[in-house]
Amino acid sequence: MNPVVQWVTLLYMLLAGGVMGLAYDSYRVLSVKLHFSKGLNAVLDLLYWMAAALFVFRMLYAGNQGQLRFYAFLGLFLGVWIYFLIFSVTVRRFVVMLIQSVQYVCRLLWRLIVIVIGLPLLWLWNLFLGILRLLGRVLLAVFKILRWLTKPLWVMPARWISAWVIWLKARSWVVKGSQWLTKIWRRRS
Repeated sequence: MNPVVQWVTLLYMLLAGGVMGLAYDSYRVLSVKLHFSKGLNAVLDLLYWMAAALFVFRMLYAGNQGQLRFYAFLGLFLGVWIYFLIFSVTVRRFVVMLIQSVQYVCRLLWRLIVIVIGLPLLWLWNLFLGILRLLGRVLLAVFKILRWLTKPLWVMPARWISAWVIWLKARSWVVKGSQWLTKIWRRRS
């Protein structure tokens, strides 16, 4: 294997180590900020290492057709080490800022949805309830007016009929006749 291929492989492995460190830092900050459960963290750890292994193998294959040499391990280790030495703090701060920005945008979108959709629906609901209340009050007022207007039609005849019924009950022949009808009715039943 010629030295050019070895140097290209070393550079690929340095890059792969840096990308692994970047992905690990991003994943670690996300899991802390979003409060992942232990089970989900375990699954995501497994997925991270599978993706990292596939990525490293792809970079190794691009560099020297997948030949595993000492300088490949050295490049990978140096890439991770340089990343954590120089870029780790900055990347973590950037990821935290990115998470906060996404949360802010989500809150802003939620407020916009509430204002654009929720408030008009709430106003329509209140309008509907107000119309129902108004109709109820109008109907109650109409019924009160109708009762007041029709009072002579149902109160006066009821008074006349009740007075006539009391007069009839006072007559003995009505009482005797009603008793006689009651006896006949009981015999037939």
